[in-house]
Amino acid sequence: MASSSPIMFIFVAFLFAASSLSPVLSHPIPSDSGHHRPTANQTFHPGLQLQKLKRVRAYLRKINKPAVKTIQSPDGDVIDCVLSHLQPAFDHPQLRGKKPLDPPERPKGHDSINAVAETFQIWMNSGESCPEGTIPIRRTTEKDILRASSIKRFGRKLRRNVKRDSTSSDHEHAVVFVNGDQYYGAKASINVWAPHVADQYEFSLSQIWIISGSFGNDLNTIEAGWQACIYTLFGPELYGDNYPRFFTYWTTDAYQATGCYNLLCSGFVQTNNKIAIGAAISPRSSYNGKQFDIGLMVWKDPKHGHWWLEYGSGLLVGYWPSFLFSHLGNHANMIQFGGEIVNTRSTGFHTSTQMGSGHFAEEGFGKASYFRNLQVVDWDNSLLPLQNLHLLADHSNCYDIKQGKNNVWGTYFYYGGPGRNVKCP
Repeated sequence: MASSSPIMFIFVAFLFAASSLSPVLSHPIPSDSGHHRPTANQTFHPGLQLQKLKRVRAYLRKINKPAVKTIQSPDGDVIDCVLSHLQPAFDHPQLRGKKPLDPPERPKGHDSINAVAETFQIWMNSGESCPEGTIPIRRTTEKDILRASSIKRFGRKLRRNVKRDSTSSDHEHAVVFVNGDQYYGAKASINVWAPHVADQYEFSLSQIWIISGSFGNDLNTIEAGWQACIYTLFGPELYGDNYPRFFTYWTTDAYQATGCYNLLCSGFVQTNNKIAIGAAISPRSSYNGKQFDIGLMVWKDPKHGHWWLEYGSGLLVGYWPSFLFSHLGNHANMIQFGGEIVNTRSTGFHTSTQMGSGHFAEEGFGKASYFRNLQVVDWDNSLLPLQNLHLLADHSNCYDIKQGKNNVWGTYFYYGGPGRNVKCP
């Protein structure tokens, strides 16, 4: 939920009001600060490039931990199986010398019987797996870092000014949110697609946001979902392709100095040896074909206060330690679900980058992308349906959203669209 200075990314943030159960459009979206395109006719000095390469390699030695086993993924990724107590999180002073915690109690009302299909990752198609006691980490390469504007900003988002008027932003959203209460987690199943991304400086994502604090310097967020992009300053700086990839992010100071994607800094503690954060998701949904989704749940453990992440049908991925946060050390003020794209208008017209499946919400199942079984976690560690749900599609002729409710999917919504079309010039 933010943009990046190597990484272009955005979070949809709404202004809190003390008594805020007003209509949706009274909650404008703060947005990113724009794009950092390479400067034309740059002069490169071999000596400076060599120094940079040395710094890159030193950085790689720091973040790529020793592997017990290495797996070559069919999509070109390299997955290192790293002893769990040697993962990047344990470089943190408050975690150094410690080991991952045991699993917490799941929220009341939680079950995994509503899964349509389990969604896995491409690296698992290799037939290999990481041994018990290790975690799979996608190896960072020289190319990954050299795509970044700087080593310092690699894996981090750029702090941006909060914009009060969402219509002035080049980031477009189709989201639902709840606020006005205290929240201790959220759960949803997110339909997975490989949307077309039209421009090298654009992206498409679908995620859950856990938000607390103001939208100034003290913003706290926890984020998880999937993202797709081509060679942008956002995803390919991390990945280099347009596969939809499972990702996480966190910050405690509005993306200034804290937080990072995935396991690229000391923060998130992974406990699972079957999920590689940052790896491509497989299989993916197809239009008028089979549909696949990933179940995600984030909740605050009442005993220790850490925020845990579950993927799929019961796979605990790990946790964000409570000491990382200020406001989220207590609870969240807002939960948000939905999709987002960036529109650079590089051709002079609206982008044709797709959101979700690339089809409008009204097309429904098998054609439009969806979130289903939306729930929040309350103070008593119980999963509850959403109350006072707000919908927002800030460019509805390009990407829209439609909510529903039934006994099978609970609260759900379809969302997305093709971008540029007759009504979205």
